[in-house]
Amino acid sequence: MQNSNSAHPDPSQASEDAGHKTVRRATIADAVTVRELTRAAYAKWVPLLGREPRPMTADYDGAVRDHLIDLLHVGGEAVALIEMAPKADHLLIVNVAVVPGQQGQGYGRALMAHAEGVARSLNLNEMRLYTNALFAENLRLYSRLGYRMDREEQHPQFGVAVHMSKRLNTTDAAGDWNGGAAS
Repeated sequence: MQNSNSAHPDPSQASEDAGHKTVRRATIADAVTVRELTRAAYAKWVPLLGREPRPMTADYDGAVRDHLIDLLHVGGEAVALIEMAPKADHLLIVNVAVVPGQQGQGYGRALMAHAEGVARSLNLNEMRLYTNALFAENLRLYSRLGYRMDREEQHPQFGVAVHMSKRLNTTDAAGDWNGGAAS
C-alpha cells in the first residue's frame, strides 16, 4: 500500500518476521484505527496531566495524509504505530503509540529503530522528537535509545515539552523486533 502522499517513499511496505509481525504504511482508510490506537495508548496519561494529551485530540485524517504513519500488526491486529514527519534536515517523530495490552513487548523501541531506517532511506541523519516533561518513562526510554535533551519549552496550555534529538550514524543498521521497553 502506498501512503496517500506519494512524495514520501515507503521503505517498509510490508516487512514480516517469524513472529507474524508486519509493518505497513497507514492509508486514509486507517485514520480511525490510528485515532483509536493512539487514544488507547495515551489514556494512561490523562490522570497525570488532568486532561487528554495532545495526541488524543489530533486530526488523524490530516495526519495520515500529511505524515508517514506506520502501523505494526501482530497476528493481524494493529497494536502499535509510529507517526513521522520528514523535514529538510531531520525526521520528526510526532507520535509513538502502543496499545496498553502490548506495552512492554519492545514494540515502541522497535518502531523507533524502524523510524531510523526510514530517516536513512530519506537521506536524513538526524531524528527529533518532543514529549511532555511529566512522561518520565518516555524520557528514560528515549535517553536509553541515544536521544539527548536539546531544550525545554513551556507552553501555557500543554505544560513543558522536552525536545530531544539523535544524530544517526550512517553505518548503523535498522533495528529488529527484539527490544526492551515500549513507549
